[in-house]
Amino acid sequence: MPSLKDLRVRIRSVRSTQKITAAMKMVAASRLRRAQEQAEAARPYALRMERVLGSLAGGMVGQPGAPPLLAGTGKDAVHLVVVATSDRGLAGGFNATILREARRRIRDLDNAGKTVKILTIGRKGRDSLRRDYSRLIHDSLTEIGRRRVSFEEARDIAARVLALYAAGEFDVCTIVFNRFRSAITQIVTVQQLIPFAPPASDAAAADLGGAVYEFEPSEEEILGELLPNNLAVQIYTALLENAASEQGARMTAMDNATRNAGDMIDRLTMNYNRTRQAVITKELIEIISGAEAL
Repeated sequence: MPSLKDLRVRIRSVRSTQKITAAMKMVAASRLRRAQEQAEAARPYALRMERVLGSLAGGMVGQPGAPPLLAGTGKDAVHLVVVATSDRGLAGGFNATILREARRRIRDLDNAGKTVKILTIGRKGRDSLRRDYSRLIHDSLTEIGRRRVSFEEARDIAARVLALYAAGEFDVCTIVFNRFRSAITQIVTVQQLIPFAPPASDAAAADLGGAVYEFEPSEEEILGELLPNNLAVQIYTALLENAASEQGARMTAMDNATRNAGDMIDRLTMNYNRTRQAVITKELIEIISGAEAL
Protein backbone atom coordinates (compact mmCIF):
# COMPACT_ATOMS: atom_id res chain seq x y z
CA MET A 1 0.00 0.00 0.00
CA PRO A 2 1.46 3.43 -0.93
CA SER A 3 2.24 5.79 1.92
CA LEU A 4 0.51 9.13 2.49
CA LYS A 5 3.55 10.94 1.15
CA ASP A 6 3.52 8.87 -2.06
CA LEU A 7 -0.17 9.63 -2.57
CA ARG A 8 0.36 13.37 -1.99
CA VAL A 9 3.21 13.43 -4.52
CA ARG A 10 1.13 11.59 -7.10
CA ILE A 11 -1.87 13.89 -6.61
CA ARG A 12 0.35 16.94 -7.12
CA SER A 13 1.85 15.35 -10.24
CA VAL A 14 -1.56 14.58 -11.76
CA ARG A 15 -2.79 18.09 -10.98
CA SER A 16 0.22 19.56 -12.77
CA THR A 17 -0.50 17.36 -15.78
CA GLN A 18 -4.14 18.41 -15.69
CA LYS A 19 -3.14 22.09 -15.84
CA ILE A 20 -0.93 21.40 -18.87
CA THR A 21 -3.63 19.46 -20.76
CA ALA A 22 -6.24 22.13 -19.97
CA ALA A 23 -3.92 24.85 -21.30
CA MET A 24 -3.19 22.81 -24.44
CA LYS A 25 -6.92 22.32 -24.99
CA MET A 26 -7.51 26.08 -24.87
CA VAL A 27 -4.63 26.77 -27.28
CA ALA A 28 -5.88 24.10 -29.69
CA ALA A 29 -9.41 25.50 -29.52
CA SER A 30 -8.22 29.00 -30.45
CA ARG A 31 -6.09 27.65 -33.31
CA LEU A 32 -8.90 25.39 -34.49
CA ARG A 33 -11.20 28.31 -35.20
CA ARG A 34 -8.66 30.01 -37.46
CA ALA A 35 -7.68 26.76 -39.18
CA GLN A 36 -11.32 25.81 -39.74
CA GLU A 37 -12.09 29.20 -41.27
CA GLN A 38 -9.13 28.84 -43.63
CA ALA A 39 -10.11 25.32 -44.69
CA GLU A 40 -13.75 26.21 -45.29
CA ALA A 41 -12.79 29.33 -47.24
CA ALA A 42 -10.50 27.34 -49.56
CA ARG A 43 -12.99 24.57 -50.37
CA PRO A 44 -15.23 26.45 -52.86
CA TYR A 45 -12.28 27.68 -54.93
CA ALA A 46 -10.64 24.25 -55.09
CA LEU A 47 -13.94 22.57 -55.97
CA ARG A 48 -14.76 25.10 -58.68
CA MET A 49 -11.30 24.82 -60.22
CA GLU A 50 -11.59 21.04 -60.25
CA ARG A 51 -14.96 21.25 -62.00
CA VAL A 52 -13.72 23.76 -64.57
CA LEU A 53 -10.71 21.58 -65.33
CA GLY A 54 -12.98 18.57 -65.48
CA SER A 55 -15.22 20.23 -68.05
CA LEU A 56 -12.18 21.24 -70.09
CA ALA A 57 -10.42 17.90 -69.83
CA GLY A 58 -13.47 15.71 -70.36
CA GLY A 59 -13.13 15.76 -74.14
CA MET A 60 -9.33 15.60 -74.21
CA VAL A 61 -8.64 12.46 -72.20
CA GLY A 62 -6.84 10.04 -74.48
CA GLN A 63 -6.54 12.56 -77.30
CA PRO A 64 -3.17 13.42 -78.90
CA GLY A 65 -1.74 16.72 -77.71
CA ALA A 66 -3.22 16.41 -74.21
CA PRO A 67 -1.01 17.94 -71.47
CA PRO A 68 1.23 15.45 -69.63
CA LEU A 69 -0.47 16.18 -66.30
CA LEU A 70 -3.74 15.04 -67.85
CA ALA A 71 -2.61 12.28 -70.19
CA GLY A 72 -0.11 10.75 -67.79
CA THR A 73 2.90 8.74 -68.86
CA GLY A 74 0.86 5.89 -70.27
CA LYS A 75 2.19 3.60 -67.55
CA ASP A 76 1.12 2.63 -64.05
CA ALA A 77 4.36 1.17 -62.74
CA VAL A 78 5.74 3.76 -60.28
CA HIS A 79 3.57 5.43 -57.65
CA LEU A 80 4.50 8.43 -55.53
CA VAL A 81 2.56 8.49 -52.25
CA VAL A 82 2.54 11.85 -50.45
CA VAL A 83 1.78 11.27 -46.74
CA ALA A 84 0.75 14.48 -44.96
CA THR A 85 0.98 14.32 -41.16
CA SER A 86 1.91 16.75 -38.39
CA ASP A 87 5.20 17.68 -36.76
CA ARG A 88 3.80 17.42 -33.23
CA GLY A 89 2.06 14.67 -31.31
CA LEU A 90 -0.58 14.70 -28.58
CA ALA A 91 -3.32 14.85 -31.21
CA GLY A 92 -5.20 11.66 -30.46
CA GLY A 93 -5.54 9.37 -33.46
CA PHE A 94 -4.93 12.08 -36.06
CA ASN A 95 -1.55 10.82 -37.27
CA ALA A 96 -2.33 7.15 -36.63
CA THR A 97 -5.31 7.10 -39.00
CA ILE A 98 -3.33 8.73 -41.81
CA LEU A 99 -0.39 6.37 -41.35
CA ARG A 100 -2.67 3.35 -41.20
CA GLU A 101 -4.23 4.26 -44.55
CA ALA A 102 -0.82 5.06 -46.05
CA ARG A 103 0.58 1.70 -44.95
CA ARG A 104 -2.46 -0.10 -46.37
CA ARG A 105 -2.05 1.65 -49.72
CA ILE A 106 1.69 0.96 -49.83
CA ARG A 107 1.06 -2.74 -49.12
CA ASP A 108 -1.63 -2.95 -51.81
CA LEU A 109 0.63 -1.32 -54.40
CA ASP A 110 3.54 -3.52 -53.42
CA ASN A 111 1.40 -6.66 -53.65
CA ALA A 112 0.27 -5.54 -57.11
CA GLY A 113 3.89 -5.40 -58.24
CA LYS A 114 4.13 -1.59 -58.35
CA THR A 115 7.17 0.45 -57.39
CA VAL A 116 6.38 2.82 -54.52
CA LYS A 117 8.11 6.04 -53.57
CA ILE A 118 7.13 8.08 -50.52
CA LEU A 119 7.21 11.81 -49.88
CA THR A 120 6.42 12.63 -46.26
CA ILE A 121 5.15 15.96 -44.98
CA GLY A 122 5.49 16.20 -41.22
CA ARG A 123 7.91 14.74 -38.70
CA LYS A 124 5.47 12.14 -37.33
CA GLY A 125 4.94 10.54 -40.71
CA ARG A 126 8.65 10.52 -41.46
CA ASP A 127 9.61 8.93 -38.15
CA SER A 128 6.90 6.28 -38.32
CA LEU A 129 7.34 5.21 -41.94
CA ARG A 130 11.12 5.25 -41.65
CA ARG A 131 10.99 2.20 -39.40
CA ASP A 132 9.41 -0.02 -42.08
CA TYR A 133 9.83 1.80 -45.39
CA SER A 134 13.08 3.76 -45.08
CA ARG A 135 14.27 2.54 -48.50
CA LEU A 136 11.07 3.86 -50.13
CA ILE A 137 11.21 7.39 -48.67
CA HIS A 138 12.34 9.73 -51.44
CA ASP A 139 12.13 13.00 -49.51
CA SER A 140 10.86 14.38 -46.19
CA LEU A 141 9.52 17.85 -45.44
CA THR A 142 9.06 19.24 -41.95
CA GLU A 143 8.00 22.53 -40.36
CA ILE A 144 5.31 23.02 -43.04
CA GLY A 145 2.66 25.41 -41.75
CA ARG A 146 4.35 25.76 -38.39
CA ARG A 147 2.76 29.15 -37.80
CA ARG A 148 0.16 29.20 -40.55
CA VAL A 149 -0.26 27.23 -43.75
CA SER A 150 0.65 29.41 -46.72
CA PHE A 151 0.09 28.95 -50.43
CA GLU A 152 3.80 29.51 -51.06
CA GLU A 153 4.62 26.35 -49.11
CA ALA A 154 2.08 24.38 -51.12
CA ARG A 155 3.52 25.82 -54.33
CA ASP A 156 7.02 24.72 -53.32
CA ILE A 157 5.78 21.17 -52.64
CA ALA A 158 3.96 21.17 -55.99
CA ALA A 159 7.17 22.30 -57.71
CA ARG A 160 9.05 19.37 -56.13
CA VAL A 161 6.41 16.92 -57.32
CA LEU A 162 6.35 18.43 -60.83
CA ALA A 163 10.14 18.24 -61.05
CA LEU A 164 10.04 14.54 -60.15
CA TYR A 165 7.29 13.95 -62.69
CA ALA A 166 9.18 15.79 -65.42
CA ALA A 167 12.25 13.66 -64.65
CA GLY A 168 10.20 10.48 -65.08
CA GLU A 169 10.52 9.46 -61.43
CA PHE A 170 6.88 8.30 -61.12
CA ASP A 171 3.72 7.68 -63.12
CA VAL A 172 0.95 8.30 -60.56
CA CYS A 173 0.92 10.59 -57.52
CA THR A 174 -1.59 10.44 -54.67
CA ILE A 175 -1.80 12.29 -51.36
CA VAL A 176 -3.08 10.89 -48.06
CA PHE A 177 -4.47 13.37 -45.52
CA ASN A 178 -7.35 13.98 -43.11
CA ARG A 179 -10.33 15.99 -44.32
CA PHE A 180 -11.89 18.10 -41.56
CA ARG A 181 -15.54 17.49 -40.72
CA SER A 182 -15.79 18.50 -37.07
CA ALA A 183 -13.65 18.74 -33.96
CA ILE A 184 -14.28 15.06 -33.23
CA THR A 185 -14.51 13.71 -36.78
CA GLN A 186 -11.80 13.66 -39.43
CA ILE A 187 -12.10 11.68 -42.67
CA VAL A 188 -9.02 9.94 -44.05
CA THR A 189 -8.83 10.90 -47.73
CA VAL A 190 -6.74 9.52 -50.58
CA GLN A 191 -6.70 11.89 -53.56
CA GLN A 192 -4.99 11.39 -56.90
CA LEU A 193 -2.98 14.42 -57.94
CA ILE A 194 -1.18 13.24 -61.09
CA PRO A 195 -2.48 12.52 -63.64
CA PHE A 196 -5.49 14.76 -63.14
CA ALA A 197 -8.64 12.65 -62.81
CA PRO A 198 -11.62 14.50 -64.35
CA PRO A 199 -14.94 14.12 -62.50
CA ALA A 200 -17.71 12.06 -64.00
CA SER A 201 -19.06 13.43 -67.28
CA ASP A 202 -22.55 13.83 -65.80
CA ALA A 203 -21.20 16.02 -62.98
CA ALA A 204 -19.22 18.15 -65.45
CA ALA A 205 -22.23 18.59 -67.70
CA ALA A 206 -24.38 19.56 -64.75
CA ASP A 207 -21.78 22.12 -63.70
CA LEU A 208 -21.84 23.67 -67.17
CA GLY A 209 -25.63 23.79 -67.07
CA GLY A 210 -25.88 22.17 -70.50
CA ALA A 211 -24.28 25.19 -72.21
CA VAL A 212 -21.69 24.99 -74.97
CA TYR A 213 -18.57 27.13 -74.56
CA GLU A 214 -15.82 28.20 -76.91
CA PHE A 215 -12.45 28.77 -75.32
CA GLU A 216 -9.83 31.33 -76.23
CA PRO A 217 -6.94 30.48 -76.24
CA SER A 218 -7.24 26.78 -77.04
CA GLU A 219 -8.21 24.19 -74.47
CA GLU A 220 -4.70 22.71 -74.63
CA GLU A 221 -3.10 26.03 -73.67
CA ILE A 222 -5.61 26.65 -70.87
CA LEU A 223 -5.06 23.19 -69.42
CA GLY A 224 -1.29 23.54 -69.74
CA GLU A 225 -1.48 26.67 -67.57
CA LEU A 226 -4.17 25.60 -65.09
CA LEU A 227 -3.13 22.02 -64.34
CA PRO A 228 0.13 22.97 -62.52
CA ASN A 229 -1.77 25.65 -60.60
CA ASN A 230 -4.46 23.12 -59.74
CA LEU A 231 -1.82 20.80 -58.31
CA ALA A 232 -0.66 23.56 -55.95
CA VAL A 233 -4.27 24.39 -55.03
CA GLN A 234 -5.10 20.76 -54.23
CA ILE A 235 -1.99 20.39 -52.07
CA TYR A 236 -2.79 23.69 -50.34
CA THR A 237 -6.34 22.52 -49.65
CA ALA A 238 -5.05 19.22 -48.26
CA LEU A 239 -2.63 21.04 -45.93
CA LEU A 240 -5.44 23.32 -44.70
CA GLU A 241 -7.74 20.36 -44.08
CA ASN A 242 -4.92 18.61 -42.24
CA ALA A 243 -4.21 21.66 -40.07
CA ALA A 244 -7.86 21.98 -39.02
CA SER A 245 -8.12 18.24 -38.39
CA GLU A 246 -4.95 18.28 -36.27
CA GLN A 247 -6.17 21.07 -34.02
CA GLY A 248 -9.62 19.47 -33.68
CA ALA A 249 -8.09 16.11 -32.77
CA ARG A 250 -5.69 17.76 -30.31
CA MET A 251 -8.47 19.74 -28.64
CA THR A 252 -10.57 16.58 -28.23
CA ALA A 253 -7.61 14.55 -26.95
CA MET A 254 -6.61 17.20 -24.41
CA ASP A 255 -10.21 17.55 -23.24
CA ASN A 256 -10.37 13.79 -22.64
CA ALA A 257 -6.99 13.88 -20.90
CA THR A 258 -8.15 16.70 -18.61
CA ARG A 259 -11.30 14.79 -17.69
CA ASN A 260 -9.35 11.60 -17.05
CA ALA A 261 -6.90 13.51 -14.85
CA GLY A 262 -9.81 14.87 -12.83
CA ASP A 263 -11.21 11.37 -12.35
CA MET A 264 -7.78 10.11 -11.31
CA ILE A 265 -7.39 12.96 -8.79
CA ASP A 266 -10.77 12.06 -7.29
CA ARG A 267 -9.78 8.41 -6.92
CA LEU A 268 -6.37 9.27 -5.48
CA THR A 269 -7.92 11.75 -3.04
CA MET A 270 -10.39 9.14 -1.85
CA ASN A 271 -7.59 6.61 -1.45
CA TYR A 272 -5.53 9.22 0.41
CA ASN A 273 -8.40 9.98 2.83
CA ARG A 274 -9.01 6.29 3.49
CA THR A 275 -5.32 5.65 4.09
CA ARG A 276 -5.08 8.68 6.38
CA GLN A 277 -8.13 7.52 8.32
CA ALA A 278 -6.63 4.05 8.69
CA VAL A 279 -3.34 5.52 9.96
CA ILE A 280 -5.16 7.69 12.53
CA THR A 281 -7.29 4.77 13.66
CA LYS A 282 -4.20 2.60 14.05
CA GLU A 283 -2.45 5.27 16.12
CA LEU A 284 -5.50 5.67 18.37
CA ILE A 285 -5.66 1.94 18.92
CA GLU A 286 -1.97 1.88 19.84
CA ILE A 287 -2.42 4.79 22.27
CA ILE A 288 -5.47 3.20 23.90
CA SER A 289 -3.77 -0.18 24.11
CA GLY A 290 -0.71 1.41 25.72
CA ALA A 291 -2.84 3.31 28.25
CA GLU A 292 -4.71 0.15 29.23
CA ALA A 293 -1.44 -1.70 29.62
CA LEU A 294 -0.31 0.86 32.18
